[in-house]
Amino acid sequence: MEETKQIAQHPPYTYFVRNDPIMPAALDVFTILNKHGKTILLAKGLNIPAAVAIANIIVEKMLHNSCKTDYIKLDSENEFGKRMISTIEISISKN
Repeated sequence: MEETKQIAQHPPYTYFVRNDPIMPAALDVFTILNKHGKTILLAKGLNIPAAVAIANIIVEKMLHNSCKTDYIKLDSENEFGKRMISTIEISISKN
């Protein structure tokens, strides 16, 4: 229920990085970037390295010199009131 609320408040060009293979996820992000001209990658905890890898694949390999990383926001939040979990937000846009 709470995850549905989170998804509803984000723009349609937001991609939530899950525990999926990197290349299919990068192709999904590539599709979003071509459709909207920008995308935001969101990841938590152990999915943060995958988000960074996807951003690098898009910016450095797939769309070299035609897109850029606008910002990277690192944060942490209390999960279930017990422990801190790291989060990352990476914004990519076309030039």
